[in-house]
Amino acid sequence: MSELSNDTMLLETPFHSRIKELCGLNDWGNWSGYTTPNAYFDVELEYFALRSTTGVFDLSPMNKYRITGPDVEPYLNRLVTRDVSKIGINRVGYAIWCDDAGQLLDDGTLFRLSKNDYRLCAYRRATDWLQWCALGFDVNIVDETDEIAGLAVQGPTSCSTLTAMGLTDLEHLKPFGMKNYDFEGESLMVSRTGFTGDLGYEVWIAPEKAELLWDRLFAAGKQFLIKPIGSYALDIARIETGFLQAGVDFVSAEEVIRPGRSRSPFELGLAWLVDFNKPLFNGRKALLAERENGSRYRFALLDIDGNKPADHSFILKGGKQVGTVTSAVWCPTAKSNLAFAQFEMPHGAVGEKFVAEIYYQRELHWTRLLAPCTVIDRPVFNPARRRKTPAIAF
Repeated sequence: MSELSNDTMLLETPFHSRIKELCGLNDWGNWSGYTTPNAYFDVELEYFALRSTTGVFDLSPMNKYRITGPDVEPYLNRLVTRDVSKIGINRVGYAIWCDDAGQLLDDGTLFRLSKNDYRLCAYRRATDWLQWCALGFDVNIVDETDEIAGLAVQGPTSCSTLTAMGLTDLEHLKPFGMKNYDFEGESLMVSRTGFTGDLGYEVWIAPEKAELLWDRLFAAGKQFLIKPIGSYALDIARIETGFLQAGVDFVSAEEVIRPGRSRSPFELGLAWLVDFNKPLFNGRKALLAERENGSRYRFALLDIDGNKPADHSFILKGGKQVGTVTSAVWCPTAKSNLAFAQFEMPHGAVGEKFVAEIYYQRELHWTRLLAPCTVIDRPVFNPARRRKTPAIAF
């Protein structure tokens, strides 16, 4: 079980003793009730470690649900919008789930461990929703968040690092595949997944072996310049590779207070995850109507002139506000100023040009900047090594 910190009254992950020693900035955040590092030593240097060598991020606070039983596949097909039957054993699938109005509740990864055995990993707690949706299905749902410790091991030397730790034949693991290894008598599950858009893996172990796993990993990765990374560096990576963040780029339909603040998969660019060819799923009727009648909003990626991030900016056209920025960052590798924005339809088509109204402060002086920006059709960072199999040894 996770321990409670007397200093923060937040839970500590199984890796906390090692993380605390390395967190020189003493900059901490709260992820689902766990104390987690925002940054260890320098955000940009942590980011460059991720893009040049190996960066390690503590995934333990991720909400993890074990779902088993004879009805598990039809249950999951009712729960999420994609066709779960297409996810093979020892494979991982990205999935989203909606309420009956077709509004997004959350996204996550679905691990198929065996025929009738899945693990769902989600950013938000979903216990109540999962149980409500189980009515009429013969399934068993267990929250095993505290029973599994996890690390994201990401970057060009991630495969080399894990191989040096003794994980043989890892280079042949395909993207979204998973494999089990023996680690001091415990099962170590390794999946070729991640939130960075780079070559990378996620490793999952029983909490009792977490500190030993950390020590072995960093010893093996020393020659590859392995570094821990915090949430700020991860945020840069996920924006430049085009990944949305729950609670930042969209608000769960369970949490919205004001009408119109939730979003559908179509309004977030996630239509590719909605499969109308499968049987009934939550939100299907509403999403069919939206496909027929059109959406209210469009989600888009912007390339903005200059190097001032457009955090919380308005997007203007002809002096009128037509969109708002949800995430923004200056990307060091791509040398691009990027932002995710939600537009009122019909605005936001690829190639359309706008102006970002950016405010930034220097020495207590606020400056208003009107920066030209353009909607682009794909993320700026998408290296071939992300998909290459066998993985390239660096």
